[in-house]
Amino acid sequence: MAVPALRRCLFLDRDGVVNASVVRSGKPYPPADWTEVQYVPGIHELCARARAAGWLVIVATNQPDVGRGTTRQETVEEIHARMLVELALDDVEVSYDPGQGVPSDFRKPAPGMLLRAADKHGIDLKNSFMIGDRWRDVSCGHAAGCRTIFIDYSYDEALRELPDFTVKSLEEAAVILGPIFYSPPQPSTH
Repeated sequence: MAVPALRRCLFLDRDGVVNASVVRSGKPYPPADWTEVQYVPGIHELCARARAAGWLVIVATNQPDVGRGTTRQETVEEIHARMLVELALDDVEVSYDPGQGVPSDFRKPAPGMLLRAADKHGIDLKNSFMIGDRWRDVSCGHAAGCRTIFIDYSYDEALRELPDFTVKSLEEAAVILGPIFYSPPQPSTH
C-alpha cells in the first residue's frame, strides 16, 4: 500500500499576522477579547489561496497571558473558534505557557506546536512556511525545518536569526507565496 504524500502547510502566527496586534510602547499585545479582533488586510485572501493550492493553513500562537492568569482560556478559545469559521483555517495550535521558569517544548521559539501539527496532519515541514512578526516566530519556523517570512512592523525587539524573507506587510508576503503555492515541492534529502 502506498504511503500518503505529506502536505505542505502555511503556518501563521496569530497576533500581528492573522489579526492586528495592539501596540503599546513599541511592543505588540493580543486583543483582550473578540470585540477587539481586527483581521490584518489580506488574511482572508491569503488563506483561501493557500487552501485552493492544496496547502493546509494552521495558526500557531503563544498566548502566555492565559498561563499568567491575566486572560481567560475561554476568551482565547472563543477567538480561535470564530477564526476557524471565518477564515480558511485547518487548525489552531496554541501554547498557554507563561514563559516563566522551565520553558515548554510548545512555546515559540520551540518548534513543538509545528511538530505536533505535522504529526497530526501529515505535514512536510521542509516545504512549508511560517509567517510571523516576532523573532520567536522566525526561530520556531527554522527549528521545525520550515522556511520563514518575517513581517517587519518595526517593533522594539531584535531578530535572533535571519528569516528567509522579510516583508513590511501580509500583502507583500502573499506576493512571495503566490508562485510557491503552485510550484512542486522540493525533494526531501532524508
